[in-house]
Amino acid sequence: MPRAMLDYTKTILQKVSFDVKLFARELQKAISRLLPSEVEELKIWLQFYLVDKPELQSTLLLLKA
Repeated sequence: MPRAMLDYTKTILQKVSFDVKLFARELQKAISRLLPSEVEELKIWLQFYLVDKPELQSTLLLLKA
């Protein structure tokens, strides 16, 4: 089940990546709901996903907070 939540989170983030504010809001929700190990996995995924999306790079700061 936890793996399903991580996969669902990735899907949602991909779908809302057109809007920086919405992406940040969904990322904050994901950070609060996922297990710490899943958040670490999400960080790695985001670093690769955001390579070609410079407008979303600032949302990585949410992961450091």
